[in-house]
Amino acid sequence: MRVSLIILLLLATKLVNGQSLSTNIRLNQVGFYPNAVKVAVIVHDAGASTAPGKFQLMTPDHKKVVFTGTLSGPKQNQISGKVSQFADFSAFKQKGTYILAVPGLGHSYPVEIRPDVHRAVAIGALKGFYYQRVSTELPARYAGKWARPAGHPDTRVLIHPSAVSPGRPVGTVISSPRGWYDAGDYNKYIVNSGITVGTLLSLYEDFPAYAKSFDTNIPETGNAVPDLLDEVLWNLRWMLTMQDPADGGVYHKLTNPSFDGMVMPDKATKDRYVIQKSITATLDFAAVLAQASRVFKQYNKALPGLSDSCRTAAVKAWKWAEQNPNAVYRQNEMNTQFDPDVVTGSYEDRDASDEWVWAALELYVTTKDDAYYTAAKLKFDEKLSLPSWNQVRLLGYYTLARFANEVTPLGKQGSESVKKQLLAFADDLIQGTDQQAYGTVMGKSARDYIWGSSAVAANQGIALVQAYNLTKDGRYLRFALTNLDYLLGRNATGYSLLTGFGDKPVMNPHHRPSVADGITEPVPGLLSGGPNGNAPKQDKCPGYTATSADEMLLDDSCSYASNEIAINWNAPLVYLAAAIEALQTKL
Repeated sequence: MRVSLIILLLLATKLVNGQSLSTNIRLNQVGFYPNAVKVAVIVHDAGASTAPGKFQLMTPDHKKVVFTGTLSGPKQNQISGKVSQFADFSAFKQKGTYILAVPGLGHSYPVEIRPDVHRAVAIGALKGFYYQRVSTELPARYAGKWARPAGHPDTRVLIHPSAVSPGRPVGTVISSPRGWYDAGDYNKYIVNSGITVGTLLSLYEDFPAYAKSFDTNIPETGNAVPDLLDEVLWNLRWMLTMQDPADGGVYHKLTNPSFDGMVMPDKATKDRYVIQKSITATLDFAAVLAQASRVFKQYNKALPGLSDSCRTAAVKAWKWAEQNPNAVYRQNEMNTQFDPDVVTGSYEDRDASDEWVWAALELYVTTKDDAYYTAAKLKFDEKLSLPSWNQVRLLGYYTLARFANEVTPLGKQGSESVKKQLLAFADDLIQGTDQQAYGTVMGKSARDYIWGSSAVAANQGIALVQAYNLTKDGRYLRFALTNLDYLLGRNATGYSLLTGFGDKPVMNPHHRPSVADGITEPVPGLLSGGPNGNAPKQDKCPGYTATSADEMLLDDSCSYASNEIAINWNAPLVYLAAAIEALQTKL
């Protein structure tokens, strides 16, 4: 986080030639690695004259020029029509804090050049999950000024009429504590927890040594389990309570019937229910618990029996799924049959084919049982899609590629085909990036700017890290870094999209505690959903002025379509920032 005194100093100080801070200079507001690519983007209005002039890297007091370069030729933004130029200062490798100045335009925010420059980002984004914990107070020792009382003990949760089963009639009370608040609201959803926990466990499997180095100052810090896994456990233990012990099916969500108002968690006291078992929730659960069984097997001494319990739960969920393949969650239809009506996040997904693949491959790698590989029914001519809550096939592919040397002979050929698909997918992502207006993988098309576009950027980065892990080709890693630059300020909005990081971070996310706590700064370490071309139509929040999809972000708490936070967006940022940190010497 940036010291505000520096900002005030820069705002008050003028360059010798009369220039001041310019928000048209877009760059990673956190900083750069000494030996990596370092680029700032200068943004001009459409049709503006853009001569290839000079730029300077200066000390923050404006007294010393340490590097001079020439701006690139103009590049037109195909989405907005605006014109940009690049200021590439990669050749400058000296550690320190600097500003980038363009004569006639102004200077940038101060940025650091140093090793480990994104470590605080990785740790801060992981700490964001601590602030989302349910059923526990957040003492000032760990939460600082964002300390708060416990909310939602969830020890008295009702079985909704849609969720009845033998032994659990309507109104049965169960206990289902812990977990993370899903987003800006106070409910807990298995489908979204699935991709979130799967992404964090994948970070551990890909970079265990680095993951073990996290110290996030949470109550469990210093125990025999890494903080990353301690945080995962807070949600995983809740997920385990969402499985019906009688048949193995998994409830779709734990929720109020309707959303709470903008109040603190301890003030939200409506009745809570578990809602209908669903095929997607159950398969996501099976995938995550199978993966967790692998990871936590290494911690049997600290967590005796957990690995075995996870594996048993995963297998039981799979069996329920086989018996109930058509148990699709349809909230509106459910509400015509049962009361009370439920109008919170539906996470409806009517195509469970990708969940079958993910669950099958995770169970296959964990158990080495060929029956699961056969059940995956892999097709190697399908177009791949980035992971999202309703598209998780790629998570299974990552796992199969990751453990290609440990699978049975039946899976060997499939793993090689999967690797080829992943590399072709990565090559398609990076194609033409150098010609884009911001030089980032993110934003080659307006289609990138959907609800939760920040997660698109982070997951693109993960796909490129996976390609690097398979090939050790540094191109993939360098392009992955462009998307971290994007998230931290090198974008069409000019914002750092991570609360608490950078000189112009989002300040008013759609996040109930950040709105209700009376503190000016939002809870830190939370990733804004980011620009969304359809946001004005979706949330109807007044105040949008942008006309292009890549700028369609409103830093206002009413803008849930562009400025909400969500656990499935934070997780890929944690992975991307940590992976880049772990591999920084390869840049």
